[in-house]
Amino acid sequence: MSKVGYIGLGIMGASIARNLMKAGHELVVHNRSRQIVDQLVSEGATAAFSPKEVAQQVDFVFTNLPDSPDVEQVMLGANGIIEGAHDGLIAIDNSTIKPETARMIAEKLAAAGIESLDAPVSGGDVGAKNGTLTIMVGGSQAAFDQAAHLFQAMGKAWVLVGDSGAGQIAKVCNQIIVGAQMVALAEALITAQKAGVDPRRVVDAIKGGAAQMWTLDVKPPRLFAGNRNPGFKAYMQHKDLGIVMDTAKTYGIPLPMSAVVTQLYEAMLQQGNRELDNSAIISVYESLTGIKLIENE
Repeated sequence: MSKVGYIGLGIMGASIARNLMKAGHELVVHNRSRQIVDQLVSEGATAAFSPKEVAQQVDFVFTNLPDSPDVEQVMLGANGIIEGAHDGLIAIDNSTIKPETARMIAEKLAAAGIESLDAPVSGGDVGAKNGTLTIMVGGSQAAFDQAAHLFQAMGKAWVLVGDSGAGQIAKVCNQIIVGAQMVALAEALITAQKAGVDPRRVVDAIKGGAAQMWTLDVKPPRLFAGNRNPGFKAYMQHKDLGIVMDTAKTYGIPLPMSAVVTQLYEAMLQQGNRELDNSAIISVYESLTGIKLIENE
């Protein structure tokens, strides 16, 4: 078993940290908000008070943070992971950030003797809790092989996509599809209801056919129950779509569908629904059509 650090204990990070502990790994944790740190300490983790302090004590240090500047600060800033460098340390980032930022961080960590992997995840809060995430990895084969036993505690699939930054490119592709699925689901449910057909029965009818997808399996029961809590917050989906569009600009790729999906999430944020689940994009369609999705009585 390994000594592992985890920094960034939000909806996803806390569940991943717990699964690492359940697998028998010794865990050191740090987070800006201390409440979740105290909870994990009560479950067997050790608290640290800076990324540097975490890195000094472990063989592997994970980060799971909101955006590129946050990861850069925790990895490279004052009292950052880079200041806790020691032989054998591997830094693994579960955040979704710009591929160019991931590559820059990897270069600077390598210069300090730290191997690193960009390893964004997919599967939502359900996957994080159940240890069934998909993990998209960029970095060296050697570092990937050393970290594989940790990925086994977190997910059902982990793939080395390529060199540093490749994991984040894979996540860009993932988020293109996820955003489109959430919008397609909203359009389908509103279409059924507006046309006078029970959308719950429509879901039952189509989920075994060509439209089958994780989104159709997981999200409708929550929406029909009136549960629009995250999950994966809408403002984070919007942030990820921003990375999609930035990447498209960097590589000169026309992505007209993703541009529309990004604007729909912008509308959702402007409605004041940034903290809701990404499937609550249906709220935009409710506003446009003047009807509300049927909920279970």
